[in-house]
Amino acid sequence: MQILSHFSSKASSTLSSLSLPRLCLSTALNFRRRPSKFPFYPSNNFGIPRLPLLACNLSSGRSQQQAPMDSPPPEATAASVDSVTHDLQNQSLAGDEKIRKSESNGVSNTHRVRLKLEDLNWDNSFTRELPGDPRTDTIPREVLHACYTKVSPSAEVENPQLVAWSESVAEFLDLDPKEFERPDFPLLFSGASPLVGSLPYAQCYGGHQFGMWAGQLGDGRAITLGEVLNSKSERWELQLKGAGKTPYSRFADGLAVLRSSIREFLCSEAMHNLGIPTTRALCLVTTGKFVTRDMFYDGNPKEEPGAIVCRVSPSFLRFGSYQIHAAREKEDLEIVRTLADYAIRHHFPHIENMSRSESLSFNTGNEEVLDLTSNKYAAWAVEVAERTASLVARWQGVGFTHGVLNTDNMSILGLTIDYGPFGFLDAFDPSYTPNTTDLPGRRYCFANQPDIGLWNIAQFTRTLVAAKLIDDKEANYAMERYGTKFMDDYQAIMTKKLGLPKYIKQLISKLLNNMAIDKVDYTNFFRLLSNIKADPNIPEDELLNPLKAVLLDIGQERKEAWISWVKIYIEELASSGISNEERKASMNAVNPKYVLRNYLCQSAIDAAEQGDFEEVRRVLKVMERPYDEQPGMEKYARLPPAWAYRPGVCMLSCSS
Repeated sequence: MQILSHFSSKASSTLSSLSLPRLCLSTALNFRRRPSKFPFYPSNNFGIPRLPLLACNLSSGRSQQQAPMDSPPPEATAASVDSVTHDLQNQSLAGDEKIRKSESNGVSNTHRVRLKLEDLNWDNSFTRELPGDPRTDTIPREVLHACYTKVSPSAEVENPQLVAWSESVAEFLDLDPKEFERPDFPLLFSGASPLVGSLPYAQCYGGHQFGMWAGQLGDGRAITLGEVLNSKSERWELQLKGAGKTPYSRFADGLAVLRSSIREFLCSEAMHNLGIPTTRALCLVTTGKFVTRDMFYDGNPKEEPGAIVCRVSPSFLRFGSYQIHAAREKEDLEIVRTLADYAIRHHFPHIENMSRSESLSFNTGNEEVLDLTSNKYAAWAVEVAERTASLVARWQGVGFTHGVLNTDNMSILGLTIDYGPFGFLDAFDPSYTPNTTDLPGRRYCFANQPDIGLWNIAQFTRTLVAAKLIDDKEANYAMERYGTKFMDDYQAIMTKKLGLPKYIKQLISKLLNNMAIDKVDYTNFFRLLSNIKADPNIPEDELLNPLKAVLLDIGQERKEAWISWVKIYIEELASSGISNEERKASMNAVNPKYVLRNYLCQSAIDAAEQGDFEEVRRVLKVMERPYDEQPGMEKYARLPPAWAYRPGVCMLSCSS
């Protein structure tokens, strides 16, 4: 079974026609040897051995039957393993959330650390602890035996301007928000003036792009300034995207345009406020220069305003950061170990300190026991897999489609990273892809994201096997855990979205099928669903009244299908014993009213390209409270206008 079975037969046929390895969630939950036609790994010249498949079953000290994916996740089963990643939400990017809570509790903020830029506490562990490129030039080349190249921002600027900024990001960096008012702030964050204490570099990594090994990729236009340690000893990397050429730029110019930079800035902050792990954005500045881009790759380039966004993350390490060294084999395999040790030491310290007394042992079949405490790399692989699964489940919950799920765009921390041609679902279409490059096969469409996440985890674990950090059983177990974790989280999310006391597969599958047939707006439907009352006595001709705004232009046959579903739904609500008011509040807390629809981005972009940045700031403000009603802001929750379906708005290319 794949996640697509929740949607429609049309969506399922879309996946079956894809020319990609058929690694799916059912594989992760029940590893069995498969026919040789199953291309578990793509063809390439890695020379890395393939992993044999084996049956894996979770055990907590006694024999256990594996729970089928269709059934609600057994709470005991989930709890026995989720200790590996139980702190996912708190550990990822919650610094500003803690501040927000203290404010709501009436705690004084007068003792909050507020630093000037010159006083930031830089600790550049990446360049200090990992092997670097002996060269510092930006000539495009293959960079061997190194994790990074020291380079400085080189984008030309002329009177750069501050477009937008995030005060919540400044807070967890301990940065005084008054620093945004500095006249030289745009110069510093365009890279024209160096930040005191920074040590800029570009990271070396590789990756699979659209299922094919692409070799060396690396930071072609992103330059990391270094790492800042805040007053809580939290580590944050600051990175300028669009700051100029690096050795990894290949034939590109290393620059970024205002259009794509606004999208990245706004979505980084919008996703965080939706509660989805993500890299963040401190600020966005224009360069004052123009950049030539062929937006549709149709031979019609044009000049667009240049811009630079400052991205912030505990780490920008990706799956591809490890793949590139495994692909080169020989002495570079040792770099995989060095880089894994670095990641565990700084970003997974609980694994470093794990003891055998924690009893993380699991039955993998054939009377074999897998002890995660005996191999920190195996425990790490499992956590990376689970974080990734949890992230993808949250994407599915809010209707987010990343658009470019290449392995170089997969964070080892389970964060959403690299916002290119992304899109939130408007009309519900499981086969929706926002990326024009993805149109032929729709590899990265909304419905395929869970399976692609697993495929990418397979490439990551395969890298660790090649470096002899984990064995085949441990790699397969990590993939199994991905499948189980995804389904546990996805089922929990969908249960909460419908305000149900338990997961009911048939009810949810029928709902999503109805939504796909009638192209119902994903966000607005779930928000309005909370208005349905748990009253079996509502007259049949009034049942659909709460959903009237989203059930548009449906005929009598479809109306009857929806009435049938609503009746069953109301029966389930009535049996739960939860009051209408309580359920509405809990549903509205997980079903956002506002998401960053592509047309909202485009409206802000159109104004900004004319020198008016106010709409960017207004959209940012609305997206800071996506679950609140925000009276007066209703226009930001409207269905897309007709112009939003033009090329370059609802669908985009990777040109940025």
